[in-house]
Amino acid sequence: MGDHPTPQLGITFLPWWPPERLLSVATAADRAGLGEFWLWEDCFKQAGASTAGAVLARTDRVRVGVGLFPAPLRNPALLAMEIAGLDRMFPGRFLGAVGHGVQDWMRQVGAKAASPVTLLREYLTAVRSLLDGDTVTVDGRYVHLDAVALDHPPTGRATLFAGAGGPKSLALCAELADGTLVSGFRPPSTTREVRELADRVRSAAGLDPAHEIITSVPVATGPDAAERMERERLAWEAEPADGISVIGTADEIADGLRRFVEAGATSIAVQPTRDEPDPEGLAAFLGAEVAPLLR
Repeated sequence: MGDHPTPQLGITFLPWWPPERLLSVATAADRAGLGEFWLWEDCFKQAGASTAGAVLARTDRVRVGVGLFPAPLRNPALLAMEIAGLDRMFPGRFLGAVGHGVQDWMRQVGAKAASPVTLLREYLTAVRSLLDGDTVTVDGRYVHLDAVALDHPPTGRATLFAGAGGPKSLALCAELADGTLVSGFRPPSTTREVRELADRVRSAAGLDPAHEIITSVPVATGPDAAERMERERLAWEAEPADGISVIGTADEIADGLRRFVEAGATSIAVQPTRDEPDPEGLAAFLGAEVAPLLR
């Protein structure tokens, strides 16, 4: 792997799976020694803060992330309260991430913004300031706060990630967040482009160059892995392309994931297929057999 640091390896609990399965998969990931456990706040399947809190309370060491909290769906003061509370109860273990939200879903709940980029800029700026313990007054296009301050801000710097797709939004993530999430069924070249953009943006702004890149990678193992992954690709309407998913043995999966690390990913969030027959077993397999090959 040359000069590339050892990445965090995690697994995602998919919102198509029933909530009562959550803690079983989370504890399997924790026991397996995986570095991260990711959740999605998807309408109208799974909320982020409640599930993250349950996982943090049941596990001992794994970092728990929500990617992504939809900015239009949550008042920034509310999200800052959620992040601050989880960060204080479980220091250094909660990773909150914000995005535009799926626009059709935002329309369904009456929260669709005419300018998602403007909303995300105002939102990330306000949440970061609140988490830093500031008293925030702002009267923006979307964010309106009048002398708001958290009674119990984080005692250290709470992690605030972001994720998006377009270049303007990705530049915003690089400027205002601690890390950027890259969605699944994207080739390693996309991770490289996001890494290079983040480096340019942060250098031009005189910011600390440290910026995490968390890449979601669809993964399947077992005798029917190829068939399951093809069904998953079709469900996501993703165009076929080299490297957008990884299947096979531990060695083959590690080789595939290493391409994303070499492209600049600091964390790999393994995205199982929604018909994965044994999520707990997959977590154990990743921890015992794949993670050592990435070190």
